[in-house]
Amino acid sequence: MKRKKQMLPKTTMKMSDNNKQKLPIGFMDSGLGGLSVLIEAVKEMPGEDFLYFGDSANAPYGVRPQEEIKKLTFNVVEKLMERGIKGLAVACNTATSAAVRSLRETYPDFPIVGIEPAIKPAVESNRGGRIIVLATPMTIAQEKYKKLVEKYRGGTDLVSAACPGLMEFVEEGDLNGPDLPKYFDEHLKSYLTPDTETIVLGCTHYPFIKERLKEYLNNDNIEIIDGSLGTARELKRRLKEAGLLKEGSGKGKITIENSSENPAMGERSRLLLSMAGISWR
Repeated sequence: MKRKKQMLPKTTMKMSDNNKQKLPIGFMDSGLGGLSVLIEAVKEMPGEDFLYFGDSANAPYGVRPQEEIKKLTFNVVEKLMERGIKGLAVACNTATSAAVRSLRETYPDFPIVGIEPAIKPAVESNRGGRIIVLATPMTIAQEKYKKLVEKYRGGTDLVSAACPGLMEFVEEGDLNGPDLPKYFDEHLKSYLTPDTETIVLGCTHYPFIKERLKEYLNNDNIEIIDGSLGTARELKRRLKEAGLLKEGSGKGKITIENSSENPAMGERSRLLLSMAGISWR
């Protein structure tokens, strides 16, 4: 069902442009994975405040029907809008595929960016080897993803590998145990060829397993890329275009919230940020 255009909360609408600049930038994800995009955004805009909401109570999104994903995404976004934000990053490939178009139609004058698998840069830098895209089953099933692949693949050897359950390693904090290599054996090994050139991490959770993946591949010739940096830069561009970047210098504040009642989610968020040298205040 198509949603009607929505106005921003009255408190936000009445703000002066200077006060709007002081609002945080909103981030949403199905759980902890979007922190990988937040990390790049903090590096790009260190003076900004960020409000991140992870919907771990409903994770994973990638195994749910499209309409349910869209509903869950809107529920989180509406909470962020009510809190007061000046821009939004949908830091989840599955939520982007299912809902970002509807979000932009619903909030037409609000800066909103989504994320998509980094297929374009993978193809542009391709030297003739295989490209493997790792993504959730729902992302791969989405029409948006299929159009992205067809738009950029050209004559490259590009294959999509559905990875059910991979994001849960990040959600559950299981990054260093023996189960990840077993998972790669079951879900990735059959796609690997001697000429594999690039692996695209098509879920925002996956950058946090990048080092384990490198160990598993044991091949420095295989490049591993994701779309986090490009998304952060596009978010910055749109905020600048709207005159919403905070003026002056200084260090911004990061607020992390989660729908899960599991207290471990806070500590896992802190750990994932600390891996990139970012402290959560």
